[in-house]
Amino acid sequence: MPDTSTAREPRLTSLSHGGGCGCKIAPGVLSGLLRGTKALPVPEELLVGIETSDDAAVYRINDRQALVATTDFFMPIVDDPEHFGRIAATNAISDVYAMGATPIFALAVVGMPINVLSPETIGKILEGGADACRDAGIPIAGGHTIDSVEAIYGLVAIGLMEIDALKRNAGAEPGDVLILGKPLGVGIMSAALKKGTLSDEGYAEMVATMTRLNTPGPDLARIEGVHAMTDVTGFGLGGHALEMARGANARLEIDWASVPVLAEARSLADEGIATGASGRNWASYSDGVTLDTLSGPDRNLVTDPQTSGGLLVSCAPDAAETVLACFRAHGFDHATTIGRVTDGPAGVTLA
Repeated sequence: MPDTSTAREPRLTSLSHGGGCGCKIAPGVLSGLLRGTKALPVPEELLVGIETSDDAAVYRINDRQALVATTDFFMPIVDDPEHFGRIAATNAISDVYAMGATPIFALAVVGMPINVLSPETIGKILEGGADACRDAGIPIAGGHTIDSVEAIYGLVAIGLMEIDALKRNAGAEPGDVLILGKPLGVGIMSAALKKGTLSDEGYAEMVATMTRLNTPGPDLARIEGVHAMTDVTGFGLGGHALEMARGANARLEIDWASVPVLAEARSLADEGIATGASGRNWASYSDGVTLDTLSGPDRNLVTDPQTSGGLLVSCAPDAAETVLACFRAHGFDHATTIGRVTDGPAGVTLA
């Protein structure tokens, strides 16, 4: 895999205590932090806020349209600066797509150790982010920079949507089927990268997955029968599926054998490779997720933090083929039906 270190610069990942969406504060800790904040007045124009841990905020601007706003940033998950910038930007824009919106512009969030990294390296990070925005057809219209101990990069991403196309993570209905757009495993692969045990082929596949924009989002939102949508990121499949289940007050049953996993990630998991965030995730939500007969390596894949992960869609059974066709029309050949939504206590079962 690419190694951009030089005699005068450390590897980017050596500057990170945790990379990519593995940097997220664990769900249980985050819930405790938010409970300690005072409630603010909520205007009726705010259609989506923090109430169901959705992917972005949505604000009605007229009877027909709404603005979608989100921010996401993290420390390096790879050493190649352009790849890091592109991955971080792609990940941030994904939350706009996950609401069914079209991105319209972005602001850069930049923290860099300017006495450690060269202007050339920092410039490549910014260029990688700009490349992702070009692919999404949007400008970076501004931003903010600071001198920080760890390298941090990401975006504030703004989108626009028709209100009647809004898709939340809380609309799943009993009887729905679940479809996942990308394979799991990038967190485990990034852990292997830091250990120097990821193959060149595995690195290329990991980067290709993390830099693929979730462009099907707006088209999926307009399919009749699509009831809910989210993207699988730092809390892993288990955590984001649990958010969907709790939002709908329903049970998500996932057929683990049907869940797509990157080939090298599965073999690395079997070797015992995992991220620290995986363990923190499980400690935070194990009371809501049941793993029937799954092994320890399987559990690490269920809880694996995904950076720029795939869309998870809940739709009526008669819409499933249309949803899969939409994914494939955008080049998402791994998109697969992985389970169903049932009546029952809110939670997730993987078997």
